[in-house]
Amino acid sequence: MPVAMTPLASGERKQGTVCIFGTGDFGRSLGLRLLQAGYEVVFGSRDPKNSPLVPKGSKVMIHTEAAQTAQVIFIAVQRDHYEFLTSLTPALEGKVLVDISNNLKRGQFPQSNAEYLSSLVPGASVVKGFNTVSAWALQSGALDASRQVLLCGDDPQAKQAVVDIAHSLGLTTQDRGSLRAAGEVEDIPLQLFPNWRLPLWIATGLVAFFFFYLLIRDVIYAYVEKKQDISYRITVTLANKVFPIVALVMLSLCYLPGALAAILQLHWGTKYRRFPDWLDRWMLCRKQLGLLALFFAVLHVLYTFVTAIRYNVMHTRDTEVIAQITENKAVPFDSAEAWASDAFLSLGVLGLVTFLLLGLTSLPSVSGTLNWREFRFIQSKLGYLTLTICTAHCLLYGWDKFLKPSTYKWFTPPGFMLCLVVPCVVLVLKLALSVPCVDNRIIRIRNGWERPTKRRSGGKVVTMEKGTTL
Repeated sequence: MPVAMTPLASGERKQGTVCIFGTGDFGRSLGLRLLQAGYEVVFGSRDPKNSPLVPKGSKVMIHTEAAQTAQVIFIAVQRDHYEFLTSLTPALEGKVLVDISNNLKRGQFPQSNAEYLSSLVPGASVVKGFNTVSAWALQSGALDASRQVLLCGDDPQAKQAVVDIAHSLGLTTQDRGSLRAAGEVEDIPLQLFPNWRLPLWIATGLVAFFFFYLLIRDVIYAYVEKKQDISYRITVTLANKVFPIVALVMLSLCYLPGALAAILQLHWGTKYRRFPDWLDRWMLCRKQLGLLALFFAVLHVLYTFVTAIRYNVMHTRDTEVIAQITENKAVPFDSAEAWASDAFLSLGVLGLVTFLLLGLTSLPSVSGTLNWREFRFIQSKLGYLTLTICTAHCLLYGWDKFLKPSTYKWFTPPGFMLCLVVPCVVLVLKLALSVPCVDNRIIRIRNGWERPTKRRSGGKVVTMEKGTTL
C-alpha cells in the first residue's frame, strides 16, 4: 500500500521554485509532489483568492506575478484556454514552459498542443512532458507504468531542467526528440491497449472458430444423426472444450515466432537483417499472447471444477449406478484407464502451476527483481516445459480415441487433435534447433558472426569475410 507523503517541514532545504499555471486536479497533485520533493511551489490563477484546494505550503498569485518567481512553468490548463498566455508574453520571455495537456481524441487539432503553445509564446522554450503521468500516480506514488515521463522539445537545456525535476520526483524520463514529436506523445494516453489488439483478435478468432467447429461436430451432429437435443451442453461442456484448446494454441504461438526468427537467421547467416514486419509485430505481443493463454487455462480449470455438480452429470451418474444395482452388474476395474486418468490429471495440475509461474514472472513487479539470465531461463526453459506438459496433457486426453472411427464425426477430427498441430510443430522445431551443431551456429550468429559472402572478381570467386559489430 502506498504511504502518504507530506510536504517538507519549514526550515528544510529547498531545491528551487516551480510555477504551475492552473489549480485543477493535476496541477494540485503536481504541486503537492513538488512540495514533498523540497521545491517551493507558486500557483498562477485567475482568481488567487478563490483557490482553497491548493496544497498547504504553496503560494497563489496572479499569472503575471507567478511567472516572475520561477524559471520553469507547468501549463496545467486545457488548450482552449491558452489564449491568455499571449498577454503574458513579456513575463514568459526566456522561461521554460512545460505543456502537460492532452486531447479528447486523436487528430483533434491539426497542430499539437505543444507546438500551438510555442507559436503563442515564441520567446519561451516549450517542452512537452508529464502528460503520460496521472494525477493519481503523483498523489499516491504508485509503482506503475504511468511513472515514465516522455519529453520532447527543441531546447536541450530546457529539457534538462524538466528532466532534473522529474528525477527529483522519483520519475523516469525518456527523450522523444524535438517538439515535432509532441503529437505522437500526446496520442499515447489516448491509445487503448495498443499491444493487446493483435492478441485479442487472434484469441477472438480462435474462440469463434473452435466454438462453431465443435458446435457442428457435437450438438448439430447429435441432432441430425441421432435425433438427440443436447444443446444444453453449449454453456459448460462445449465452452470447457474450447477454452483449453485456445489456451494451448495461444501458448504455442508465444514460442513459434522465436523458432521462426532462428530459422531466418540461420538462412541469412547474420543477425543484422530486419525481420519481416509481421514477425516483428508477432514477437512484440508474445507477453500478451501468453497472458491470454493463461486466462483461458484458468477458465478451463474453473469450468472443470463445476462439471461434477452439473445436473446432467449427476443425473447420468445416478442413473448408471441404479441400472447396475438393478441388473446386478459390476463394471470391472480398468488398470490402464486408471493410469491414463491419473497421469492426465497430474499433468494438468503441473501444467497449471508452471503456467501460473510464467504469468507471475511477466508482471513488472516480479520481472524487475530478476536479472536477464533468470528472466530468460524462466520464460524460455520453463515456458517450453509448460508447453510440453500441456501438450502431453492433451495427448493423454485422447490417447484411446485416435484410432476409433466414431471419433471422426462427419469425417472431421475432434478439436483436441486440431489443437495439437501448432504445439507439436513448435516442439519439433525447438528439438531441431537444439541439436548442438545447429544451436552453436545460432549462438555464433547472435554473438555477431556473419556467414562469408562470395563475390566474383576477374572471373574468380573471392570469399569476403564480413566484419562483425558487437
